[in-house]
Amino acid sequence: YPDPTIIRVEDDFYLAASSFELCPGIPIFHSKDLVHWTQICNAITQENGLHMEKNAGNGGIMAPTLRYHNGTYYIINANFSDKGNYIITAKDPAGPWSEPHWLTDVPGIDASIFFDNDGKCYLMGTGEVWKNEGGRMERGIWLAEYDIENYRMAGKPVTIFNSALRGGLDPEAPHLYHVGDYYYLIIAEGGTDQFHAVMVARSKELFGFYENCPANPVLSHRQMGWNAPIINVGHADLVELKDGSWYAVFLASRLIDGYHKNLGRETFICPVKWERDWPLFTPETGIVQWEYEAPASLTPVDTEPEAVFDDFDDEKLPLYWVHWGTPYTKYYQVRDSALELRCIPQKMVDDIRQVSFEANLSYDKFAPFIGRRQRAMNTVVTAQMQFVPNGTETAGIAIQQAMNHQLHVERAVADGKQVLRLVEYTSEFNHPNYIPGFVSETFSRVLAEVPYDKEQVVLQFDIQRQDITVNYGENKDALTVLGKADGGILNPEKVGGMVGTVIGMYASGNGVDSNNCARFDWFEMR
Repeated sequence: YPDPTIIRVEDDFYLAASSFELCPGIPIFHSKDLVHWTQICNAITQENGLHMEKNAGNGGIMAPTLRYHNGTYYIINANFSDKGNYIITAKDPAGPWSEPHWLTDVPGIDASIFFDNDGKCYLMGTGEVWKNEGGRMERGIWLAEYDIENYRMAGKPVTIFNSALRGGLDPEAPHLYHVGDYYYLIIAEGGTDQFHAVMVARSKELFGFYENCPANPVLSHRQMGWNAPIINVGHADLVELKDGSWYAVFLASRLIDGYHKNLGRETFICPVKWERDWPLFTPETGIVQWEYEAPASLTPVDTEPEAVFDDFDDEKLPLYWVHWGTPYTKYYQVRDSALELRCIPQKMVDDIRQVSFEANLSYDKFAPFIGRRQRAMNTVVTAQMQFVPNGTETAGIAIQQAMNHQLHVERAVADGKQVLRLVEYTSEFNHPNYIPGFVSETFSRVLAEVPYDKEQVVLQFDIQRQDITVNYGENKDALTVLGKADGGILNPEKVGGMVGTVIGMYASGNGVDSNNCARFDWFEMR
């Protein structure tokens, strides 16, 4: 759950995160103690207008900002599969949320919303708004007064900051706070990978040019090298407790075996103190710790953890289940204590497209897949499936990090025979697909294959850090090893995905429409 944004409303804390190409989007969590969190909704769904397209795991919904003002909750965000910047609102953070108010006059990326003490509303964002000494425009942060009642700009954007470091890479994700005599601007800088960092600037005038903090970066792990256990630290948002203490949430990644970041970018938290009118992140050590003392002023409130076992007894899937792209074809249903997936033409693996920031909507760019985020380095995923394929049909369980970096264990027909197989998908590309001139090539390889003609099969991924063992059998108590795979092919360091590993169930006609269904009796992620 990357790009966290947080608020406190009386005794309740709410946190939202980016969802990229997953649908539904923008998961929202609730907590009473900053320790135990429960997902209460997905803020933008197919029901209130989410259009999402699968591509490579790094498009779609990015960098939301969640705020509260006068009884209304606001999320401002950009959807790069749709029309760009928008605002949604709700009276209850658990929903329902409004349909998007599209912000056709709001430029740039990573727009953020700020309500000042007098109730006035302002928007800020990132764009080519700073002219350097050579006269060339560089990325910086702009601020403008905003008419929140009519969703339109009320003032001209003013450049308030460029970058904390001279020529700093990718200043973005601005958040603004009014604390004491100063306005504080917090941004991300350095890119979202190894050199990611949190930067702070301040001004006594809202529209002044903000003074750079001499301690910048105020939070980063880039100085710890490439093998730090926590890496990619940056993109922070602040929250004040009732007792006057402060905390920051931010994204970072846990490193697996010194190189791999398969779990993607995750939400971390640290204490913040104010010293000489500057925020001091993770005091005493200056680096992110694995744990901190919980706030003494908050009473721990335990919550129910996400379910390990899904038996599909309820007609509605729990909030943590996600699709990959908006499923415009109704290819799944929960019926008779099972999840049924129909073999529609959509494929799990397609060629990656060049990302475009101009809306050119397509309604068939989704995967026939329902999955859950992997949240632990050692994870065992098991599912029981009933399926007999015909022709090009395949169904099974998959680990996916991007559109063409996946592992499948599936029932299929090969050379006219019923088989069970383990398939690896990888790609080679010249650079990330949001940079012009992107070119990629996709490869597939069958790692293991055995004859299998029974209707029922239990499939399992046993993931131990980067070592993946694939097991199968007629029932859960008698599994046999099908093959092994290297989780390194799913590493975002190589793949470029931002979401992290998602594991789930799929069924596809692979270009052919079919009424054949794969029936999943249960799914377990332990």
